[in-house]
Amino acid sequence: MPRDGNVIYHADKTSPKVFDQAEPELLTGPGGARQWENRSHELISGVRCMRSKADRASLAGLILLVLAGAAWGQTPGTDGHPESARTGQDRLRSDDRYVIGDTDQLEISVWKEPELTKTVPVRTDGKISLPLVGEIQASGRTPLQLEEDIASRLRSFVTQPQVTVIVQQINSEKYNVMGQVTRPGSYPLTITTTVMDAIANAGGFRDFAKKKDVHILRAKPDGTQTRYRFNYDAFVKGKNPQTNIRLQPGDTIVVN
Repeated sequence: MPRDGNVIYHADKTSPKVFDQAEPELLTGPGGARQWENRSHELISGVRCMRSKADRASLAGLILLVLAGAAWGQTPGTDGHPESARTGQDRLRSDDRYVIGDTDQLEISVWKEPELTKTVPVRTDGKISLPLVGEIQASGRTPLQLEEDIASRLRSFVTQPQVTVIVQQINSEKYNVMGQVTRPGSYPLTITTTVMDAIANAGGFRDFAKKKDVHILRAKPDGTQTRYRFNYDAFVKGKNPQTNIRLQPGDTIVVN
């Protein structure tokens, strides 16, 4: 009986079965993984009865495709497994702790209302402007509080508005470096920054800087000021590491 590379002889070697590599009837939906698995076992059984190494090699690639199809059919997806689906709202979660400040950059999104989705800066007066909402106070509010404020104003125009506020860029939290450094000025405090980090960001000390006499000034809520001293020479020798404090928004470093 003639045969090609896809003919498999069963144990009696008299009843060949042909497996078409296309196999259009195989499914990838519910139950499809079981059919792929059964078909792969059937193919493996047939391999044991093939009469030449060439036949086995020909079918080896087909078996790999079958097994790959089974794995693909069992892969969780957003269509068959809702718990794996992630919406934009889930990915862009609002921060309920950060307090928005002047000059921060905000992304305002209103679900299913693209014309109301805007990226806006907080003005120096602490407000932002949005379509239908008008001017609204942003500075001093958390993103969640601002979401509620915007949604409250939109209810007159939008049914059950779902608002998301994301702080795209923090510009309001800064520290200052003054005195005998290469680049004195104001710097954004977007990551954890120590006194040493701040001096490095400012380009380091100038030639006649008093490295033993660096001061950090920190304003307190009651209007008073706390002064911390930092001795650079002692710190680089391993002394008083606790003086290399983390900076807070509004801190000023003075290098005499």
